[in-house]
Amino acid sequence: MNETTNIKTDSLKAWLLAARPKTLSGAAVPVMIGLALAYVDAQEYMSGTFSWTAAVLCLLFAFLMQIDANFVNDFFDYANGSDDAETRLGPRRACAQGWVKLDSMKRAIALTTCLACLVGLPLVWYGGLEMVLIGLICVVFCFLYTTHFSYMGLGDVLVLVFFGIVPVCITYYVQLHTCTWQVLLASLACGLVIDGLLIVNNFRDREGDRAVGKNTLVVKVGAEASLVLYLAVGVVACLTGLVFWLNGHVLAFVLPLLYLVLHFFTYLKIKRINKGKALNLCLGETARNIFVYGLMVVIGLLFS
Repeated sequence: MNETTNIKTDSLKAWLLAARPKTLSGAAVPVMIGLALAYVDAQEYMSGTFSWTAAVLCLLFAFLMQIDANFVNDFFDYANGSDDAETRLGPRRACAQGWVKLDSMKRAIALTTCLACLVGLPLVWYGGLEMVLIGLICVVFCFLYTTHFSYMGLGDVLVLVFFGIVPVCITYYVQLHTCTWQVLLASLACGLVIDGLLIVNNFRDREGDRAVGKNTLVVKVGAEASLVLYLAVGVVACLTGLVFWLNGHVLAFVLPLLYLVLHFFTYLKIKRINKGKALNLCLGETARNIFVYGLMVVIGLLFS
């Protein structure tokens, strides 16, 4: 029996599905990479200065913000009429399916936003008052992504910033109070890898998005160019990973090539399937590939 049948409204199972636990790998990978970079540099240059408490706080903040973003996306897409339970191709959404009441989702959004802020606030002790500004920016754009930027074709830019530059660089900064050009390039590579998830999601939904005026990058450039873009983000990310080699971490460049192989086969599958719900398989594979990338980079950094 399908796991999404006979779900009681506002039940624990309904909330677990609304939180979309499979997306948490996208939140974890940038923090993992930022922590690995900081840990290695701390051992090499900073006499072992590294805070595990700050590391856990960064990870928890990332998880809570991802769940918050999922709740916001669930609520506003349904409220705006762009998430129809009958025509939806992607995984079912809580509000559209009636698993979670709209008023309950509003309260959940407020709660997760407050929890994220409370978890992130102690990072001021480690990273300074600038962490307050970073936290506020994350919260604001968590809402703006679904309500505005995803309709303007700017979602991919936000992925690069908030799943690449911000989490990797700020996680590193919290530990060592600085940031290097190597860390910046690593953050861009991470953002490109994770953007693959948005590309395949929007590729699947391109016809429905076009119909409701949601001008994602895929809608703007077309299906063929989007396939090339999906392949390109993986290739460019791995080439950007040359920064690891140049910085003496050869394994951190070599091991992620396993990700590139997986990414290429997923690209071929997307190209073959082309449209429909079957592309959800590629969405799952892309999430797996992202985690493989993050894991290979972390292992490569720690064992080079």
